[in-house]
Amino acid sequence: MIRWLLRWGASLGIGLATASAQAGTGEVWGFVDGAGVAHVADHAVDSRYSLLLKGGEADANDRVPGKTMSRNRLLTWLEFAPEVKAVQPWLREAEQATGIDAELLKALITVESGYKGDSVSPRGAVGLMQITPATAQRYLTREETTARPIDEHLRDARSNILIGARMLADLTRRFGGIHLALAAWNAGEGRVRRSNGALPEIEETRSHVHMVLELYWALLQQRQLGRARELRVAGPVADTKAGTP
Repeated sequence: MIRWLLRWGASLGIGLATASAQAGTGEVWGFVDGAGVAHVADHAVDSRYSLLLKGGEADANDRVPGKTMSRNRLLTWLEFAPEVKAVQPWLREAEQATGIDAELLKALITVESGYKGDSVSPRGAVGLMQITPATAQRYLTREETTARPIDEHLRDARSNILIGARMLADLTRRFGGIHLALAAWNAGEGRVRRSNGALPEIEETRSHVHMVLELYWALLQQRQLGRARELRVAGPVADTKAGTP
């Protein structure tokens, strides 16, 4: 379901914030028809509609560690914060190198470190993407390893992001989906294998996967803004149509 929803979201081509405002409530329901028209509403008009965005403020379990802002304020912060803008070119570079969306990397960094590049976890995970030296050694080339110590790679934002992107691409290939790759990132590969293709029954891991995917979904929609050929909003503004130039 999660993988289908992400593919659906990539094709939707509308901004969640725009749709939510036009629909008039905090919830957004929608679908894309065969002609490429995105239909959104503030309720499930019929069985074709799926819930895209829940209403209300994010609860405590949805908050990113170290940040007290709500989901919408967090997305605004991600759009304008200097520390986020500073690494954007490296996110795009990593996307080109590994095929992992920059928005997914952006969401993962938000949850892992809150863009504090000097973060070190109690388990020794370092930098923006919170990677341990042992893990980094698996994803650095021989030339990169001999060029400078692993710790320096992890404390360098560009290198940290590239290592993390390589790791996430590898986990996604081996586990067959983003949600399981994120679970393996958080809980370890062994625990995910033992869960037989499901998310491990670990509250921290499930919360981690949920937060990253929710941010990824919203960031992906921002990137796709305007790519739908047409937008139709049902409900109080049922006749509204928004075409792209």
